[in-house]
Amino acid sequence: MSASLLITTQSISKSYSVQPLFTDISITFFERERLGLIGPNGSGKTTLLKILAEIEPVDSGKILRKRDTRLIYLPQDDIFDETKTIKETLTDVLPKDLEVWEFNKRIQTVKELIKVDNLDKMVNTLSGGWRKRLAIGRAILQKPDMLLIDEPTNHLDLEGILWLESLLKSAPFAFVLVSHDRMFLENITNRMIELNRRYPDGFIRVEGNYSEFLRQRNQFISEQMKHELVLSNKARREIEWLRRGPKARTTKAKYRVEQAYQLKNNLNSVKSRNAENQRVRIDFDATRRRTKKLLEARELKITRDNNLLFEHLNLILSPGMCIGTPDEGTVQLADGVKIETFDQLRNQINPSVSLKQALSPEGDTVIYQGRPVNIKAWAKRFLFQEEQLIQPVSNLSGGEKARLLIAKLMKKPADILLLDEPTNDLDISTLEVLEESLMEFPGAVVLITHDRYLMDRLSDEILLLDGDGIVKFFSDYDQLINYQNDKIVESAPAKKKTKSSKKRIKKLTASEQKELKNMEQTIGQAEENTHSLKQELQNPKIQSDAPRLEELFKQLQEAESRVEYLYARWEELEILNKRD
Repeated sequence: MSASLLITTQSISKSYSVQPLFTDISITFFERERLGLIGPNGSGKTTLLKILAEIEPVDSGKILRKRDTRLIYLPQDDIFDETKTIKETLTDVLPKDLEVWEFNKRIQTVKELIKVDNLDKMVNTLSGGWRKRLAIGRAILQKPDMLLIDEPTNHLDLEGILWLESLLKSAPFAFVLVSHDRMFLENITNRMIELNRRYPDGFIRVEGNYSEFLRQRNQFISEQMKHELVLSNKARREIEWLRRGPKARTTKAKYRVEQAYQLKNNLNSVKSRNAENQRVRIDFDATRRRTKKLLEARELKITRDNNLLFEHLNLILSPGMCIGTPDEGTVQLADGVKIETFDQLRNQINPSVSLKQALSPEGDTVIYQGRPVNIKAWAKRFLFQEEQLIQPVSNLSGGEKARLLIAKLMKKPADILLLDEPTNDLDISTLEVLEESLMEFPGAVVLITHDRYLMDRLSDEILLLDGDGIVKFFSDYDQLINYQNDKIVESAPAKKKTKSSKKRIKKLTASEQKELKNMEQTIGQAEENTHSLKQELQNPKIQSDAPRLEELFKQLQEAESRVEYLYARWEELEILNKRD
């Protein structure tokens, strides 16, 4: 059975000021959609989500939505009332007329879903990862037909990302998500769309996950480059013919002249699209020091606020490897070792200076690998426009600031690169170039990242610090995941035992004894109500009354949920009664 259509965009366009984001985009979204939306920074991904959610209007075109489709938009930065508790935040989105049993059931379901322990905790005390879980839980409480999610893995640690993957894989709703997390896209999508002006339609759609998208995208780019070469050769011959000044006196000659100009226009169009394939050029400079040990750490220990972060950490960094001050232990560096860092908070950038000053404080020339490079050419290498050079750094987007930091880092020869979340805010095209450059870097790399795709491709060793003092080394990402899964399995029986021991000491209260006594009658009434609703739905007169039909379906769903709840409650009370 084919999936029903939820939304269709018909030739929609959107611009900001004079800058077009996308033009004449026509896309259809279906039930059970698991769609990954990607594209370069500034291509309009977030704007498209807001348009689908009716938060922003289109400049032109139409959007058709299935009647009564519930769309929920989750922005990158979660917006909450900081004075409320988790429970109050969840309660705010529930219908006010819910019965108590249904209200409690929904809240309990979401509590277990987002794995929060204390619903009375204040929102303003939550970390970024727990705020993201709360936002997702609140959205699911509203029973969406489709979630529109912008960068959902931001602020989530590895455990949180795996939790979100598991949740979305089994989700009963459709979703469209913007993400630069390539492994996340690989694991949960069944369709990919890239917004990019290099495609004739302004986007490419691929049935399949991220790997299939890469295959088809690379095939398209290769074919486009070949197409440009063929058109160039044809155009060269026609231009030579035009230069000879042929007289367009015959129909055939007129047609050839028109075709020559059309060919030239087609070539310019293909060249323009292929120019969109331009990528940041990253090439970290290394000292190429010849030594087996750049850095050796022995028995390191770190505590913060009396909490042990890790201890007994020993490691050696050698050229070609990729994996603060300790409270205890020693760190020994080879003589003259040069270490450069990438700060995820970007404190190395003065927001008040111009882009030109940030790229080259010395003047109009950058010294790279011992050679002078003009500041305009250097800026172009990182996809900055010439007019941006006079703008303050504070005007740059998150992705542009990340590219600026990489540009500053590239100027400095290094033996060791310490990179703290370097992939934040980078689009996928830039991520690919960063990955390639780090793979070719001859020095050592220490990489803090939640980008599992980068981690898996780049790392020789993975060091896990679990926050409770445990230090573990793994040879690859799969080994790390197996370790974490084994930990979950090992801890499950103990958790179950603790839970059951609590139940053994609990006894039925007087009200629960009364509830148990009347339970069969209560269930009978609930089942009779369900049966009556089903019978009414079979009435031919109802089939033509759409509002009444919809109301009956809603009542039936609630009635069936109540029967299910009552049976579960009956079993729970029977177990407690046997223990009395």
